[in-house]
Amino acid sequence: MRLIKRIAAALGLAALLASPQTARAQDREAPYWASISASRAHMRTGPGRNFPVSWLYRRAGLPIRVVEVYENWRKVEDPDGTQGWMLVNLLSSERTAIVRGEIRTMHAEPSDAARVVYRVEPGVSGRLRHCRQGWCELDVHGRRGYIRVAALWGVDRAEQIR
Repeated sequence: MRLIKRIAAALGLAALLASPQTARAQDREAPYWASISASRAHMRTGPGRNFPVSWLYRRAGLPIRVVEVYENWRKVEDPDGTQGWMLVNLLSSERTAIVRGEIRTMHAEPSDAARVVYRVEPGVSGRLRHCRQGWCELDVHGRRGYIRVAALWGVDRAEQIR
């Protein structure tokens, strides 16, 4: 399968082998949230393999914001504000978020008064389960808890995810 993907990428057909999550990411209009699906993903200075690599990401699940769409390429912004281009097959529509600022608490329920279940450091990322009323349920490798939206990058403050 790896050889088939390489051949397809060389022929510009990589999008045909995309997963259903990636396929959904292809049809969206920018701006939107996504995540990096590959354990190694190049960010380039332009929308093509002939453009230089500006960053190598080695963190699948990192949230990114797609700000522009061009054929099989997406201009993305990472949590540090760096922008560049990635092939769409390196992205997933799975929603993730990263903890920002300082050590944050994750609660058993979406309330500051709820029992604290975990403490998470800045830079920790996880899957967004759902968000509403200023809280998101975050799943960090099977450990779930609620955290305030304001402490996360990867979700809009007023956004509701079900």
